[in-house]
Amino acid sequence: MFTQTGGLTKGSAPVQNPIFPPGFLWGVSTSAFQIEGATSEGGRGPSIWDTFTATEGKIARGEQAKVAADHYHRYPEDIALMAELGVGAYRMSIAWPRIQPDGRGKPNPEGLGFYDKLIDAVCEAGIAPAVTLYHWDTPQAIEDEGGWLARDTAQRFAEYARILGERFADRVKLWIPLNEPMVMSIFGYAIGEYAPGKTLLLDAIPTAHHQNLAHGLAVQALRAAGATDVGTANNHSPIWPAEPDDEEAAEWLDALLNRLFADPVLLGSYPEQLHAHLPAGFADDLPTIAQPLDFYGVNYYEPQGVAKPSPGNPLPFDLRPIEGYPMTTNDSPIVPHALRELLLDFHRRYRDKLPPIQITENGCSFADVVAEDGGVHDPERIDFLHSHLVALREAMDAGVDVRGYFCWSLLDNFEWSKGYAPRFGLVHVDYETLRRTPKDSFHWYRKLVRDEQ
Repeated sequence: MFTQTGGLTKGSAPVQNPIFPPGFLWGVSTSAFQIEGATSEGGRGPSIWDTFTATEGKIARGEQAKVAADHYHRYPEDIALMAELGVGAYRMSIAWPRIQPDGRGKPNPEGLGFYDKLIDAVCEAGIAPAVTLYHWDTPQAIEDEGGWLARDTAQRFAEYARILGERFADRVKLWIPLNEPMVMSIFGYAIGEYAPGKTLLLDAIPTAHHQNLAHGLAVQALRAAGATDVGTANNHSPIWPAEPDDEEAAEWLDALLNRLFADPVLLGSYPEQLHAHLPAGFADDLPTIAQPLDFYGVNYYEPQGVAKPSPGNPLPFDLRPIEGYPMTTNDSPIVPHALRELLLDFHRRYRDKLPPIQITENGCSFADVVAEDGGVHDPERIDFLHSHLVALREAMDAGVDVRGYFCWSLLDNFEWSKGYAPRFGLVHVDYETLRRTPKDSFHWYRKLVRDEQ
């Protein structure tokens, strides 16, 4: 693999970066609830995350996202940072309750107007918008009617997708209906760490099917509205058994975390061990779910360890920590080669059914601070990004068709149940003053992106 000399970090040797093919898409990602703030402005309705963050004991230190990074008011400044960075695309999400405050009915003109201004400003900066329709912020009114446990939510989502497609299809480059439905199903409905905070364990699996159906219906609605380049963004993890006799548990966890979402979209089927937990008649929906896609988005952060279930565990596996690797401040082991492993496994598993891949999220959190010299020195993040890009290029050299890479995230932001402590951004945000300070990793990524163009 050929390399080139990248940027310099404070007190470090030159970083050797892999060379990517012409036309490779470089971007950054964010999500609405994590950065926008202004949760009660512009006609926005309450989401399940507004309810969850207002519930005592759910969020670290009782933090909320009413202001977050204040992107709602400061988006021109943030777009200027992206322009300085030189990225070709900005992956953002639209807040469903800004468009339909109750999750149904006519769209809110102020909500559409805000995203009109935001998308226009992104385009004017020479950056392609990559729009995610849903990043977990279900309108509370929809949750009150059953949320993703209710099949009707998929129909409500399709109508929402139609509204966005008709309004923005002329300007949006990439479309992603749902971000990481696994997280909503597992963290939101199975174990309750995220909104809406339910603890249904395997009884949460119908929420996965309803999200998959919503994906398929949304793809149809977007295409009918003239949208092109429609894909998805799923979080995937290699599953590592702790011992050789833990393979059955690993297969179960792989089915639950990975194949529950990739198989129906790409193969039109579900893993057999999950059939008993899916809603009656699920097979009738599979042709709708398996819409042809222009790209498949992979969000990668870490592998997951697993062992056979301990006595009394109602689940068919025990989770195990991945040991022997450095950790981020979000408690994730840093395992770059697992990204290569994941992509090669996808290439083997889905073969001709797999469209080109976009790495729609990859990033890390560290305890970044503004130093006395005014900079934010984060060599760990530079090492993380560099090593993962090396692994990505190795997967591409082995035949995996990857067309782009989106760093998570542009800004430090509200990190769900962990509040503001984990900092994922290329740009440091002072949550008291909202001042933005590009980190050393911002300047490193800027040089990498610009050298590749």
